[in-house]
Amino acid sequence: MPADFNDEQNFAESSDVPQTDDPVPVAGKEDGVSLFRRTIKTYVIRAGRMTESERRSYDELHQVWCVPFEHRTLNFTELFNNTNPVIMEIGFGMGQATAQIAQDNPGMNYIGSEVHVPGVGRLLSDIKKRQLKNLYIIEYDALEILRTMIPDDSIAGFHVFFADPWPKKKHHKRRLMQRPNTDLLVSKLSPGGYIYFATDWEEYAENALEELESTPGLHNKYEKFAPHQQWRPRTKFEQKGIDAGREIFELYFVKDDPDHSDMPQENRSL
Repeated sequence: MPADFNDEQNFAESSDVPQTDDPVPVAGKEDGVSLFRRTIKTYVIRAGRMTESERRSYDELHQVWCVPFEHRTLNFTELFNNTNPVIMEIGFGMGQATAQIAQDNPGMNYIGSEVHVPGVGRLLSDIKKRQLKNLYIIEYDALEILRTMIPDDSIAGFHVFFADPWPKKKHHKRRLMQRPNTDLLVSKLSPGGYIYFATDWEEYAENALEELESTPGLHNKYEKFAPHQQWRPRTKFEQKGIDAGREIFELYFVKDDPDHSDMPQENRSL
């Protein structure tokens, strides 16, 4: 199984350890049995050691830069104190690329979701070190965040870099980049917004391509796979994999905008 290049401490989820699917309340049901629906988790929470610096950053900065998961719709203008476009990264790992992209694009706002505490601690440390004002973290299941907290037609772009490929066929249902998850992403994208997906697992890339192509309201910016977007920094582990001969597969899909033609490529990341 390939390394998780988005994650400096290799939190690549093992498909041999399926995540327990939690019941989630369903509104409008009266009987006790129907109050919950089962959600399929796309991740496994792994125990990971936190460095002293990560622990200190987590304890010190969590209340400042982490938005608590709540059953409410976020108001991005109030959260960021501006009306800049919002990009959401799903599963940022240790956040190396996340922090760099946010620093490179101060005119954009960023929300990163992650469930691994060491990664949250590391990114909090980076936020402080880089003095970022345009990046917040939500430490929770991204799909539940999307269903509960993200307004429709509000996200300028989704970044999904090196998510768990769940290579075993019996676990394919846990893959993030498939319908109906992709339909949910489209509902949250603003017209002209994008989904940028990268993986080092070819079969997952092919499957994600099929799923995105079959999702109404999206079109592929490229013929098939996308070239590497130069604004996305490669982590040292991704580069190490490339140097070892592993191929990276990238997809770049855009939400249809009936009022405008395709946005110029240089504006997609910003």
